[in-house]
Amino acid sequence: MYTNFAHTQPQMQQNSSKKTELSSPFSFSQSSLQDYVDCARRFQLLYIEQLKWPAVETMPVLENERRQLEGQQFHRMVQQHLVGLPANKLERMANTETLARWWQHFLDFRNQEDFGIIHPELTISAPVGKHRLMAKYDLISVKDNHTIIYDWKTYQKRPENTDMDRRLQTRVYPALLVLAGSHINNGNGFTADQVEMQYWYAEFPNEPYQLSYSGTIHKHDLLYINSLIDEISAKQSYPPTDNEKKCAFCVYRSFCERGVFAGEAESMEIEGKQIGVDLEQIQEIEF
Repeated sequence: MYTNFAHTQPQMQQNSSKKTELSSPFSFSQSSLQDYVDCARRFQLLYIEQLKWPAVETMPVLENERRQLEGQQFHRMVQQHLVGLPANKLERMANTETLARWWQHFLDFRNQEDFGIIHPELTISAPVGKHRLMAKYDLISVKDNHTIIYDWKTYQKRPENTDMDRRLQTRVYPALLVLAGSHINNGNGFTADQVEMQYWYAEFPNEPYQLSYSGTIHKHDLLYINSLIDEISAKQSYPPTDNEKKCAFCVYRSFCERGVFAGEAESMEIEGKQIGVDLEQIQEIEF
């Protein structure tokens, strides 16, 4: 059961620590970089101060919790199927109408796709300056000198392609694979022209978003990612975002005195949660 502490929490703000320095090395991910781009203050509270704030992210609470659990369960089912568990053994895990629908959509998709050599739930990490960059991929498929990064999305509404273009995930995932993915290709690095990324929507299986990569895009992405990391590394203050619409879906909104009530899940532009990654299990890639 959730409790909204928004009316009683703000006075705790005065007692909050004011840490501004990153731990070194810091493991950046698309999620942490996205949080920084969305709101520097959120990045500070979450990753530097590591402040736990028991506020609701979206309303209605139970509906949001159900969607997150179904999303996690779907990812788990797909991962287990890709490593060899039979579909009929996993079917009983689809214990809601939504999960059953997503699962059937995935099986139909799986039956019509030749993934070639697959690397499900793969984590790649590489040094970037004095820090490092990491990503956990739902699936990397390698076939005939062509590589596709698949990412399963369980959005209730299909995002606009332009929204996905702006996500840090779209820049980090292919850039990091080209940068440090040779260990899954017999020691041969991938060229940017060999890489494609596909967002596959479980609710909209016939409307994936496929993005081709290129050397020019890769160069721009690396410059952008490095500039972000350099900017954060040199940061001394972390002001809150000027776009207060983003605050409606941030657990720190009451802490920052940016509102009391959570935004409606129906109005959320794009989901921001990911299944957690155990950083202790990540193998550093040297190059």
